[in-house]
Amino acid sequence: MNSLFDMNKEQAHSRHQELAAEIKRHDAAYYTHDEPEISDAQYDALRRELEELEKQYPELVSADSPTQKVGAAPAKGFAKVRHAVPMLSLSNVFSEEELGEFLDRIRRFLTLPENESIEIIAEPKIDGLSCSLRYEGGKLVQAATRGDGYEGEDITENVKTIKDIPLTLPEDAPDILEVRGEIYMGRADFAALNKVQEETGAKTFANPRNAAAGSVRQLDVEITKTRPLKFFGYALGQVSEPFASSHFEVREQLKRWGIPETAYTICASLDDLMQNYQSILESRPDLDYEIDGVVYKVNRLDWQERLGFVARAPRWATAHKFPAERAITRLNAIDVQVGRTGVLTPVARLEPITVGGVVVSNATLHNQDEIDRKDIRIGDIVVIQRAGDVIPQVIEVLKDKRAGDPPSYQLPDTCPACGSLAIREEGEVAKRCTGGLICPAQRVERLKHFVSRLAFDIEGLGDKIIRDFFAEGLIRTPADIFRLEEGNKASLTPIRAREGWGDLSEKNLFAAINARRDIELNRFIYALGIRQIGEATAKMLAAQYGSIENFIRAMNEAQNRESEAYQSLIAMDGIGPSMADDLLGFFAEDHNREVLQDLLSQVSIKPYDAPQTQGSPVAGKTLVFTGALSISRSEAKAQAERLGAKVAGSVSSKTDYVIAGEDAGSKLKKAKDLGVKVLSEEEWLSLINEKNQ
Repeated sequence: MNSLFDMNKEQAHSRHQELAAEIKRHDAAYYTHDEPEISDAQYDALRRELEELEKQYPELVSADSPTQKVGAAPAKGFAKVRHAVPMLSLSNVFSEEELGEFLDRIRRFLTLPENESIEIIAEPKIDGLSCSLRYEGGKLVQAATRGDGYEGEDITENVKTIKDIPLTLPEDAPDILEVRGEIYMGRADFAALNKVQEETGAKTFANPRNAAAGSVRQLDVEITKTRPLKFFGYALGQVSEPFASSHFEVREQLKRWGIPETAYTICASLDDLMQNYQSILESRPDLDYEIDGVVYKVNRLDWQERLGFVARAPRWATAHKFPAERAITRLNAIDVQVGRTGVLTPVARLEPITVGGVVVSNATLHNQDEIDRKDIRIGDIVVIQRAGDVIPQVIEVLKDKRAGDPPSYQLPDTCPACGSLAIREEGEVAKRCTGGLICPAQRVERLKHFVSRLAFDIEGLGDKIIRDFFAEGLIRTPADIFRLEEGNKASLTPIRAREGWGDLSEKNLFAAINARRDIELNRFIYALGIRQIGEATAKMLAAQYGSIENFIRAMNEAQNRESEAYQSLIAMDGIGPSMADDLLGFFAEDHNREVLQDLLSQVSIKPYDAPQTQGSPVAGKTLVFTGALSISRSEAKAQAERLGAKVAGSVSSKTDYVIAGEDAGSKLKKAKDLGVKVLSEEEWLSLINEKNQ
């Protein structure tokens, strides 16, 4: 693989797509299914590479990038809970230098003088299942998983069985109090549970985190009740009234209200933080619970409020991860998987080995460049690395242990699924099958995407059923799904006659399909499976065009790159020429237009109802800041986005307000030329504070 500095823009774009798709898959495996496919270290490496790409090529950042999101959609089987306050993830640092940069960013954002210290709370990072407890009137009324950060799963009844968690709070607790924390399982309890599971022939768990997550996400609460689960609280969500001015005071009050907590330390310098990190790292083996790093949080709550959030994480907190564990094993084979967009992904099959108590046997090798760079060959002895999950990263090959001179590995020139030519286009990192929709792997993967949770979300059409129905010719295109019931009535071998099916399961499947004949526009756009168009970008497009008719009309008009429709498309935040090319390329293909019209004959698309920020006078407005302001530009942008506004980098006829500070230049001139309303900083502050006046 080329280094970031060796890549041209086309190569960077291709690598960005590949990384984004892989990270999204791993997010779903970890957060939704509790079955991670890669190690923490490997996941962190993927995300850091993506972040570096976006830093070097800012045009690659889009609303759908994994750097702008957290977690994954909640699983089926549980009611959904919308978090009153987003339950986001944390950024990571891996060295003293990066930790110093974290502190410097805070100082710059808040425009603090060099001599002003920043108090930081340091606490162990628990490796468990994130959970939010909601108390109303002092009573526990709801518990929810993190989910995708905005919507999680309702696990209230299961959580009420955890003895650590108080069901009621003292009278001095706020009327509404959300406590964020981690559900975990102690090491000794985990070993005892696995012993019982093994003796009874039940499934054993890979590690305490998976055991805790699997135990609390049982549909049968009686199973959860038998599991030795515990809880640590460490943060707040929604609170009806403030009761502290610092994170330290929050933690002390939670302790008095009976919320179990880990130890924490107040640090005032980089040296203090590093000493604390080393102390926690050294104490790690003596703890009865798993930790994988140290979390740092700005102590002052007013500073936390000002710092706010960026994409998937708060600016005022980060996690300092521990070094990964390593081991040596043999690479027995390399398999090739074909994805929805035709990408051929090599997968290493390893001689199973236990690393830190977990058996690992697989690793994703990314692409041909990765294999060439590390000179990975079948039969090699390799160094693997993991940090808490199942599949490791291949760090290096021990070439002095190589037997003979095995041939270098090359991805096949033909698709293993359909036999079509597999090519690597100029500027691309990935090798792709050219078969398109004649490739069964791609067609099946696209159908799986179509029915997935964030798309049409059709209950009962899982991986195996999609594959079986496709193989039998029952489903070839998305519209076929909605014709399935009609065809089944005339079939000599109805679905209920198949092994594992019956009248009830057949009836439930058709009910689930019919329930999705009316679908929201953003889900419909996402379900089309257009390259680079993920969930967040689909929402943005739906909000921009409002209806399916407007969307299709705009895509057709934008085929002319000189048209106003095209200029409006690429002016959207996060959609540049590359993403526009993929989007318009989809609508330029005859087959896609036919499939789309066929699908529209079977379903109805609801107009998009964009959520508004309640009470905000600038929700949905597009703003541009220019000139010197009394606060940093970053803080001004964050402030506007919290109020539901969109902050653009350039002025256009679609800009609603330009906020001009001192020494404003060309942007101010352009705003006046276009007749865009210009506000001084004082007028801007007056506008956004109207609701409080």
